[in-house]
Amino acid sequence: MFMSAIIESKQEKINLESLKKTDVNLVIFGHGLVGGALIEQILSKQKSLLERKDLNLKIIAVANSTKVLLAPEGITANWLNEKETSGIKHSVKTVLDFVKSYDLDNVIAVDNTADEAIVFEYENFVNSGFHLVSSNKKGNTQSLDFYRNLRATLQVKNKKYLYETNVGAGLPLIDTISLLHASGENITKIRGVFSGSLSYIFNEFSEGNKTFKEVLVQAINKGFTEPDPREDLCGNDVARKLLILARELDLHNELEDVKVENLIPKELRKGTKENFLNSLETLNIPFAIKKKNCNSKNVLRYVAELSGDLTKNDGAKLAVRLVQVARNSVIGQLKGSDTIFEIYTENYGDNPIVIQGAGAGAEVTARGVFGDILRLSEQIR
Repeated sequence: MFMSAIIESKQEKINLESLKKTDVNLVIFGHGLVGGALIEQILSKQKSLLERKDLNLKIIAVANSTKVLLAPEGITANWLNEKETSGIKHSVKTVLDFVKSYDLDNVIAVDNTADEAIVFEYENFVNSGFHLVSSNKKGNTQSLDFYRNLRATLQVKNKKYLYETNVGAGLPLIDTISLLHASGENITKIRGVFSGSLSYIFNEFSEGNKTFKEVLVQAINKGFTEPDPREDLCGNDVARKLLILARELDLHNELEDVKVENLIPKELRKGTKENFLNSLETLNIPFAIKKKNCNSKNVLRYVAELSGDLTKNDGAKLAVRLVQVARNSVIGQLKGSDTIFEIYTENYGDNPIVIQGAGAGAEVTARGVFGDILRLSEQIR
C-alpha cells in the first residue's frame, strides 16, 4: 500500500513536470554565417533551457534554397551531415505539409536569409499557424501595402512577428523606439551610424594613413562586410534600416523616399564581384580627397538620419550619406565596428537617448535572433 502511494506520487510529479514543459518548434530558413551560428547557439543551450525554464526548444526543420532536413523530434549536432544525406528537395509547401502532418503547436518560422522571395511567404506561414522571427530586412521594406497586409494578418491570426536584428543586430533598438512611440513620446529625430561594416571602415580610415583599399580589405578579411562589399558601400542596406525605423513611427514612406549616397564609383557598380575586388585601387583617390577636405577637428562617418515633421504621416525626411562630424562628438568617437543610434524626443530635448554597441558579425546577429526566439517563446507559452 505504502509503495503504491509512492509510485502514484512519483507518477503524479512526472505528469505535473510534463505539463509545465513547453515545446517550441523552430523551422529555420538559411544556415549560412548567421543561420549556422544560430543553430549552434540553440543546440548548446537546449539542455539548460529545459532545466531552468521548462522550455523544450526544438529545431524541427532546417532549409536552404535547395534542400530541407525534417526532424520532428528535433535535429542533433550532426544536422549538417544529416541534411546532406537525408534532406529532401525544399519547398515551402513541403514544410507546411510536414508541420500539419505532425499537428505541431508553437511553431516559429525563423528567416535568416537575405532572400526577397521568402518574405512573400510570410502571410502563408502566419495563415498556417506560424509565428515569425526574422533577421531579413526585406520583409519590412516591401511596399507599404505589403507591410500593412502582413500586420493585419498577424492580428487576425493572433500571431507574433519579431525582427529586432533588422536594424541594430543585438541592440534593443526597435523595442525602445516602439515603446516610446506607443507611450506617446514625440520622437523628433533619429540619427546615427547604422552599419557595423561602414562604421569600421570610416573609423579606421579617419585615423592613421591607410588607404581606403587597405581599410576595406581589412573589413572584408574580418568578415564585417557582405561577400560582395558593394552591398555595404552602395548604402541600400542602411536605407532599409532607416525605412524600418520610419515605419515603426507609423510614417508612410517607401524605400525610394530615402535619399542615398552611393559610395561606389559609377563604373564599378555593375559587373562581377571579382572585377570590383580587382579594382579597389580606384577607390583610393576619391576617398583620399574626401579625407583631405575634412576639417581637422572632424572625422568622416556614414550617417543615416530621419528628421522633419514626424507627427505627419508624410512629413519625414530620410537621408543616408557620408558626412563630417565633430571628432569629439558621440558619433565621432565611435570605435571598431560599433553602431550608434541617437533618438531625439520632445521631452528629452537636445539630449538624445543613445543606444550603442556591436553592429557587425554573424555571432552578434545570431545572438539577437536567439533573443527574439526566447522572448517570443515566453509570450506564447
